[in-house]
Amino acid sequence: MGWRVKFIDFPLQWEQQREFLLPIIDDTLARGDVMLRQQLADFERNLAAFVGTRHGVGVSNCTDGLRLIGHSLGIGPGDEVVTVAHTFIATISPFVMRGAKPVFVDIGDDQLMDTSQLEAAVTERTKVIIPVHLNGRTVDMTEVLKVAESCGAVVIEDAAQALGATIDGRTAGTMGLASTYSFYPAKMLGAPGDAGAVLTNDDQLDADVRRLRDHGRVTKTEVDGWGYNCRLDNLHAAILDWRLAQLPGWIEHRRTLAGIYDEMLNDIEELDLPVGPESDQRRRDVFQNYTVMTDRRDELVQHLTEDGIEVLVSWPVPFHKQSGVGLDHWSLPNTERLSRRVLSLPMNAELAVSDVEYVAASVRRFFAA
Repeated sequence: MGWRVKFIDFPLQWEQQREFLLPIIDDTLARGDVMLRQQLADFERNLAAFVGTRHGVGVSNCTDGLRLIGHSLGIGPGDEVVTVAHTFIATISPFVMRGAKPVFVDIGDDQLMDTSQLEAAVTERTKVIIPVHLNGRTVDMTEVLKVAESCGAVVIEDAAQALGATIDGRTAGTMGLASTYSFYPAKMLGAPGDAGAVLTNDDQLDADVRRLRDHGRVTKTEVDGWGYNCRLDNLHAAILDWRLAQLPGWIEHRRTLAGIYDEMLNDIEELDLPVGPESDQRRRDVFQNYTVMTDRRDELVQHLTEDGIEVLVSWPVPFHKQSGVGLDHWSLPNTERLSRRVLSLPMNAELAVSDVEYVAASVRRFFAA
């Protein structure tokens, strides 16, 4: 159908960026810089500086980033990895594929890990804790780091949806041993295909991930152990590097749009909104998504669709209840309750103020009726 407001408008994005990216694409290909060349090194350095870590390693996608970290840490059968189920399954699948056991804690009403449940979830077999910074909002890391230290686990931050978000002046992705990022096209910083990165302050982990992403090679001809093919190519890196320079402005635009949603929708009793952009003094959220909740979610989706508004439901069935993964013995009441209520409204850097006002007015009409 023809959308009045798209959830992500990729053709408009290209229209706005085409004149800037075509010369970058042409220059990269004209030089023959296709793999592990200067454009990748530049992006890795600039990304690490943006987040605030010593090292950044470009990889093929965020999932592979987690896989390489798991390999470096030697995660395997008998190990436990603690995280949440209100996330994409890729947060835990790389560790399960290495034989580790997933352990879940429930989420709070903000859709982030309920850290008050974390201490009860860890055992002597816990090797990794993965807080998921969701929708552009950062998990409260105080308890996460405390529990991890008490049980000897490492913390890996899934920051795929929180590039640039902060809590207590600290940036998401800088508080654990490592963090992973996704540059899937729909992310705030998106590539024209799959791409990702691992960030860390740990020199050994940095060296391991660089070696493992390139078949175990440490030079062009020297192999130091087995590895994978998980490299970020130079063309994607060059595009991402230009977009990274625009990201601060895009984040401010997202926060402006979130403020408009908040102002226009905050008096609707049947609708739960995310924390407004100026309402939490501890955090600076970047609004990867603008996610609302209502008991009338499915009705609202139908109404918005009829008004030409494209929305996203993540995730209507939490992944521990997916039939093929063998995890349905877990009971996570809040995760399961919120999965029936959650809905993401359009939020992207290409949206005009008038688009958000149109969406918000449509939401108001639904609840007024």
